[in-house]
Amino acid sequence: MAFELDMQEVEKGQQRQPDAQEEANHHDATNKNSKVVAIDVLGNDTTSSDEEHSEDEGNNPNARPAIFRSTVQEVLFVLTATMSVAMPSFLQGGTLVVSSFIKKDLDMTTSQLTWMTAASSLTSGSFLLFFGKVADMFGRRGIMLTSLFLFSIFALATGFARNAVTLDVLNGVMGLTAASTIPSAQGMLGSIYDKPSRRKNYAFACFTSGNHLGFVFSSIFSGIVTQFFGWPATFWLLAIVYLVVAIVACFTVPVDVSEKLPLTRESLKQFDVVGALLTIGGIGLFTAGISIGPDAENGWKTPYVLVFILLGLAMVATFIWWESRFEFPLMPLKIWRDREFSLLLGILLLGFGSFPSLFFFAALYLQEIFQYSALITAVCLIPTAVSGVVVNFIAGKLLHKVSNKLLMGIGAAAFTVSFLLVAVQRLGASYWAFTFPAFTIVVIGTDLEFNVVNMYVISSLDKTQQSIASSVFQTTIKLSVTIGLGIFASIFSSVSDHPSNTGYYANDPFEPYAALFWCATAMSFISLCLVPLLRIKTQGGGARAAVSVPPSEN
Repeated sequence: MAFELDMQEVEKGQQRQPDAQEEANHHDATNKNSKVVAIDVLGNDTTSSDEEHSEDEGNNPNARPAIFRSTVQEVLFVLTATMSVAMPSFLQGGTLVVSSFIKKDLDMTTSQLTWMTAASSLTSGSFLLFFGKVADMFGRRGIMLTSLFLFSIFALATGFARNAVTLDVLNGVMGLTAASTIPSAQGMLGSIYDKPSRRKNYAFACFTSGNHLGFVFSSIFSGIVTQFFGWPATFWLLAIVYLVVAIVACFTVPVDVSEKLPLTRESLKQFDVVGALLTIGGIGLFTAGISIGPDAENGWKTPYVLVFILLGLAMVATFIWWESRFEFPLMPLKIWRDREFSLLLGILLLGFGSFPSLFFFAALYLQEIFQYSALITAVCLIPTAVSGVVVNFIAGKLLHKVSNKLLMGIGAAAFTVSFLLVAVQRLGASYWAFTFPAFTIVVIGTDLEFNVVNMYVISSLDKTQQSIASSVFQTTIKLSVTIGLGIFASIFSSVSDHPSNTGYYANDPFEPYAALFWCATAMSFISLCLVPLLRIKTQGGGARAAVSVPPSEN
């Protein structure tokens, strides 16, 4: 009897074991799911094997890309990419504030001083398409990291330059490193955030802010360090900043998972060598001619200036012809056949081409007419930086909600109003009444227009061509700025040589500045008149994203 009772207990125990095991499994699964939620909220590595969780992440375009181990890594990568695109802006903003100090210290001529700023623009603009294609074909991460370290090294060396030639050459080399970094950084961003989403909008809003905020922040800090330590400190500060950025990039820039070609004879046959040479030579010569034209002996009539410009244009025209026939073009011409693409770039260039000129000449009249020191001039630029940060945050929130046509209209109007405010000034005008609101409003134009156009451009090409898409955009921007500076410098020189004795600006030292600002106002107003022709709607926001006329596939 006892034996039978024992056997019954054993059988009951065996029946209870599966139930207990099932309960234990359920408990473990609950703990695992809880861990997944907790870790995800903290933004750390979510390496759970939960298939349902992984599937939800994959289907949600607003989720953190799987290539990042944590949200911290993602944020640091986006900031690193932003600092990459800000390279030329940091360089130009810094040299702008210290140019008068460098000229005096190194006994430089006006022509030599012009080349200090022109050299970086020339090299960065000429080599953008070349490095964009190299990055798309052979990998982006290595180029990006190497270029960040090289920029830091050459910035350090520039601070020790003691003659004009060395200074100009080193500025050109820094422009070259910027040209190799920018397409690689934007190419990685475009390939990682390859689906329209709010997360992509935020990432690119941060990225695009680098262009102008780099200029403003560099101008501010350059003025501060120059006041206390002299002009070499500007370049040493750049070296320190980008050394830190390069080190952070080593740990935060993810592995480049885009398709790459091995470096072989066959792959090199797919590289457009002829196109690269034509674009480097054409853009380089044209940029050089535009940059030195206003300061040449006979201005634009100087023979070598005309040769540079005409030969550069001829090489660019030959480049376009070659690209239409080569099997593996450096720049796919199909993007220019998209009506919205061309119109958006035209609107942007009319306003953005005047933006750096505002700060270049504003810094001059603040020091020469208002008699402000470098430090006070830097402080006057602070409202631009604050406004820029706020507007970029708002832009990221609005791209997928508000018609981008409306955003472009607001941007063009902001450009027009800001240039008009500084144009109507006269000697004795208040900084707070004219310059302050102009500095605050102008970044509304740059931020809104740059975000809209940049998002459209990167959507025009697939993820394997994101670096070349960035190169096309950045090259066009740099050419517009170069042409704008050339035009405004000519206007400034012409009006300075023939001042008015009557009228609104009679015997007013501000007249040359007003003349170029009126030109900028007219250009911005033309861009405002082009906005009604746009048909673009919203961009981003996942499935809700809509652009009325998608990029051409032909």
